[in-house]
Amino acid sequence: MGKVATVFSAALLLASKAAALDPIVMKGSKFFYENGTQFYMKGIAYQQDTAAAGGESKTGEYKDPLADEAGCTRDVPIMAKAGTNVIRTYAIDPTQNHDACMKLLSDNGIYVVSDLGEPKLSINRDNAQWNVELFQRYQAVVDALAKYDNTIGFFAGNEVSNNKSNTEASAFVKAAVRDTKKYIKDKGYRWMGVGYAANDDADIRDNSAHYFNCGNQDTAIDFWGYNIYSWCGKNTLAGSGYLTQLDFFKNFSVPVFFAEYGCNIPDGANGRLFEETTALYETPMTDVFSGGIVYMYFEEANDYGLVQVTNGKATTMKNYDVLASRVLAATPAAVEMNSYQPTNKPAECPPVASTWEVNGDALPPTPDSSLCDCMVKSLSCTPKSGITADAIGDIFGYICGADPKSCNGINTNTTTGVYGAYSMCNDEQKLAFVLDTYYKAQKSASTACDFNGQAQVVTPASDSSCKAALASASAANSAAATATAPVSSTGKPGSSASGNAAAGSPYQPMFNFAGFAVGAYLVAAGAIGAAMVAL
Repeated sequence: MGKVATVFSAALLLASKAAALDPIVMKGSKFFYENGTQFYMKGIAYQQDTAAAGGESKTGEYKDPLADEAGCTRDVPIMAKAGTNVIRTYAIDPTQNHDACMKLLSDNGIYVVSDLGEPKLSINRDNAQWNVELFQRYQAVVDALAKYDNTIGFFAGNEVSNNKSNTEASAFVKAAVRDTKKYIKDKGYRWMGVGYAANDDADIRDNSAHYFNCGNQDTAIDFWGYNIYSWCGKNTLAGSGYLTQLDFFKNFSVPVFFAEYGCNIPDGANGRLFEETTALYETPMTDVFSGGIVYMYFEEANDYGLVQVTNGKATTMKNYDVLASRVLAATPAAVEMNSYQPTNKPAECPPVASTWEVNGDALPPTPDSSLCDCMVKSLSCTPKSGITADAIGDIFGYICGADPKSCNGINTNTTTGVYGAYSMCNDEQKLAFVLDTYYKAQKSASTACDFNGQAQVVTPASDSSCKAALASASAANSAAATATAPVSSTGKPGSSASGNAAAGSPYQPMFNFAGFAVGAYLVAAGAIGAAMVAL
C-alpha cells in the first residue's frame, strides 16, 4: 500500500510539473522560455483604479486583482481569448492568497509582471526615500509571487521620476532595484527580473534609460518597461516616433518592452485601431522590443478599457475585438536562445546636469533594520513617545538649521552621490539620531535635550553585537560630513550623506513622518493622500 501511495504521489507531482508553465528567463536583450524559445509579451494591464496612464492615486486604496478568485474566473478566459500571455498588476496585497488566480492564469498560458509598491507605500517622487518599511514591503511582494512559475518579475517603480524637476528620485528607485535583486538571489529563488517602468518624457527619457542600465549590473535593471502613448489613431513608425525609439534602444543590453501602450486619442477607448500592435510584432520592432502591455482591461473614467464590468458581469468592448484580431494574427520572428549571442553592452552613466540631478557612481544605502535599532539603543537623547507631527517639524527645522552637521548622518544628496548611513532608517529613528547628535554637540547640556518636553535623556544600552556595525556607520558619516563626491561606489551603508538639493543649492533636507513633509526651514502638514504618487 505504501509503495502504491508513493508511486501515485510521484505521478501527481510529475503531472503537476508537466502542467506548470515554463518559466521565463532573460538572455541579453531578449526573453526566452526556459526551453529556449523566444518570448514576446502580448499583455494587458489588469487592475482596477490604478494610478497608471499618467494618473495618481487619490485615496490610497486598492483592490488586489490576484486575490479576487471570482474576478479572475470571469476575466482570465476573456484575456486568454484575445491572445494574452502576460498581465501587469500595479499593487498586490502580499498577505492575501493568490493561488487560485495564479493557477487560472497559468492554466491559460498567462504570466505576471507586478509592481512592488502600493499607493501608501511606494517611492514618492516628491520626497524620495528608500527605507526599511519600503524594503520590507518589496520583500513581501517578492515572497508572495516567487512560488509561481508564471511570475516573470517586478517593477521597482512606475514613472517615479517623470520630468526634469524630480530626477533625484531615480537614485532611490535604483537602490530598490539593487536590493530587490540581491534579495531574490539570497533567498535562492529562480531568476525573476527587477525592472523599472518609465514615462515618455523628452527631457529625461534618454538619461533615465541609460542611468538604470549603467554601472555594476548587480545594481542595474533586468528589463526596461516603457510607458508610451505616441501612436494615436492612424499613424506610422516614423510619425509615431517609434523609429526614434528603435534607434535609441537598438544597443540596449537588457530586454525592452512597452509596459503600457494604447493611445485613446482621438476617439476614446472604443475608437482605438491598435495599428501599433501589428507593428510591434513585426520587423523592425521585433529586432529591438519584446512586445508590450496594453493599458487596460477595465473600462473606467479615464476611458482606456477593453472590457466593461457592471455588477460583476464583463462585456467586451469594440476595441477588445480590434486588439484581439491583431494579437492573434501576430507571428513575430523568433530566435532560439542557444543560437543567440548578445553583443550589446551596458550604457555609460549620464553626467549630472540641470535635467539629470543624479550621480551614477553611488546609491543610497541598503535598508538595515538591525543597524537602525542598534543606533537608537546607543543614544543618550531620544524623542518621547507620542510626539506630535508639529513638534517633529519644529525639532528637525531647528536642529538642521542651527547645526546642519547634526543632520549629516541622515541626509541624502543625489548630485554628489553622498548618503548618510542612517538615511534608510525610519523617520522616528532619524529624529532620534538628530536629537542625540545635537545634544552631544552641545556638550550634553540638559537644555539641549528638552525641546519643550518633547525629548528625553536616556541611558544608552550596551550591545556588543552592535559594536562593529555602529563603528562602520560612524566612519561613513564622518567621511560624508566633508565629502563632495561618492564615498564609495557600492551604495551600501558605507556610502554617506549631505542634502537632498542640488549641489550648491541652499541646505534644505526633506523628511517624511506619518504623512507630514518636514523641511529644514518649513513644516508642511498634509493628509497621507497628498504624499501619494503613481505606483
